[in-house]
Amino acid sequence: MASQRARDRAYRALAESAHGSGTTVLRRRLIRLSARIWWHPYWSTSASSGPADRVALRGRAREPESGGP
Repeated sequence: MASQRARDRAYRALAESAHGSGTTVLRRRLIRLSARIWWHPYWSTSASSGPADRVALRGRAREPESGGP
């Protein structure tokens, strides 16, 4: 979940930045985080239902974090 949230932040920062103005670091971070999520061991287990779980992860990462009781 943390990697997906970090990826979303990097994606937004890249989208909001001016083209060509120091975006290399953001692009590399986005690629690294995307790879970390894609190749996470969970996706190769029988518990994963594949693409539906990936969509669910993206949706859950966009929900506000609860502070807990």
